[in-house]
Amino acid sequence: MSVSDDATILLVDDDRAFRNVYGNLLRGEGFDVVEADDRKTARESFVNQRCDVVLLDLMLPPDGSVQAGLDQLGEFLELQPNAKIVVVSGAGDTRFMLQAVRQGAYDFLTKPVDPDVVLVVVERAVARRRLEHQVQDLQTSLTHAQPDRAMIGKSPAFVRAIEVAERVAPTDLPVLVTGENGTGKELMARAVHQLSERSEQSFVAVNCGALPDNLLESTLFGHVKGAFTGAVRDKSGLFAEADGGTLFLDEVGDMPLHLQVKLLRTLESGDILPVGAEGSVQVDVRIISATNQDLVELQKLGDFREDLYWRIKGAQIHLPPLRQRPGDIPLLATHFLNKAAPICPDGKARRLSDEATEALVDHDWPGNLRELRHEMQRVTVMSTEPVLQPDDFAFATDADSTHSVDEDAPLKEKVAALERREIEKTLDRLHGNRTKTAEALGISRQGLLNKMNRYGLS
Repeated sequence: MSVSDDATILLVDDDRAFRNVYGNLLRGEGFDVVEADDRKTARESFVNQRCDVVLLDLMLPPDGSVQAGLDQLGEFLELQPNAKIVVVSGAGDTRFMLQAVRQGAYDFLTKPVDPDVVLVVVERAVARRRLEHQVQDLQTSLTHAQPDRAMIGKSPAFVRAIEVAERVAPTDLPVLVTGENGTGKELMARAVHQLSERSEQSFVAVNCGALPDNLLESTLFGHVKGAFTGAVRDKSGLFAEADGGTLFLDEVGDMPLHLQVKLLRTLESGDILPVGAEGSVQVDVRIISATNQDLVELQKLGDFREDLYWRIKGAQIHLPPLRQRPGDIPLLATHFLNKAAPICPDGKARRLSDEATEALVDHDWPGNLRELRHEMQRVTVMSTEPVLQPDDFAFATDADSTHSVDEDAPLKEKVAALERREIEKTLDRLHGNRTKTAEALGISRQGLLNKMNRYGLS
C-alpha cells in the first residue's frame, strides 16, 4: 500500500492557478484532491468528508485576513484535533506561520512553493495520520480487553513500539518484548495477539521466574501420571492449552538452561514432550517472550543460550520506561484517575492541578506504569479535594521523610535515614524481590534482611 492510496487532500486556496498546478501534481501521485476557494466551501468540505491532509491558505475571501485564517485553523482543529493541516501563505511574515504551528498546524509552506517540497510534506503528513489511527485502534482494542490498564502515549519511542507491534502482529514471527518492570510488556504481548489472526484463540501467559524448575517444566509441557511424586493423573501443559493461539513467556531470561534446551527443541520442531511421556505431541503455538534483563549479557555469563535468543527474537519491541516519556505522564495519569473514579468515596474522578502535573512529570517513576496506576488509585481514595496537589502524592511525602532528620543529628542517623530510603525504593522497584534488591544494592541477601529488620521494613 503506497502513501497516496485512499488518501484525500483538501486544497484550500483562492488562486485558481495555484489549485490547478498543485491539485494536478497531487492527483498525479495518486491522491484524491478536493478543492475549495473560500472559507465557507472549505469548512463544508472539511466537515462533510474525511480529509487526511489540508493545505490551507490563510488569506482567503471574503476578508483576506490572516487572523481569520488562523481562526479557521483553530476551528478545524477543534472539529478534528488530530487533523494534519499544512498552512500555506504568501503573507511574507513568519510570525503568522509560527503562530499557526503553535496553534497546532502540522507544518507551514511559504509561496512560491517547491513542488517536491509539497509532495514530501503531504506524504509525511499522511503517513503520520495513518500511524496515529493505528495507535488509536490498538489503544481502543486494549481498553476493551483490559479496561484497568492503558497503552496511551504520543512520545516517539512509544509510537515506534506501537508501529513495530502493528507490523509484526499479522505474522507468526516470534516476538521479544523488552523493557523495565512495569512498562507494560504483557499488555503489549496481548496487543500483538489481539491484532493477529490467532486473536480468537487462547492467549496463555506464564512467568518463568515465578516457578521452581521442575514445576515450570511440567507447567509448560505437561506430564503423565506417575512421572513424579504427586503426579496422580495426566495433565496437559500450557503449550497444549495455547495450541492454535499464543503463549507468552514472561521473564524468559530466568528460565534454567536445561529447560532452554527443551524449549528450543519445541520451537524448532513444533513438538512437545510431556514429563515422563514416551512420545511427543504436535502443537501450533506462537511464542511471545518478554524480559527486563539484557539477554546478550546473560549469554556472555553462560546463563542464556545464544541459539534460543535468536529463535525467540524474530522481532523485538522495546518499551521505554516512563521517565523517558515525560509528555505521556499527564495523559496516563488522567486516564488512571478516570478509571479509578468508581472507588472514590464520592464517585467522582480527581483532577490534576498544574502543580500536581508538574510534580508527576518530575518524578522518576521507578515502577513505571504499574507505580503510576497504583498511585492514582491511592490518591483517588485518600484525597478529600477534587483537584490534586503535589503533597497528595506518596512520593512527595516519602521525599519529605527522607530529609526529616534533624540537621543537627549525628552523621550516623543521617546515613541510616538515607540507607533506609534507598532500600525502600529498590524493594519497591523490584516488587519486593529480596535477592534482586540485594544484588542491586551490592550487599548480600542476609545483609539486606538484617538491615530490613533493623529498619522495621517488611
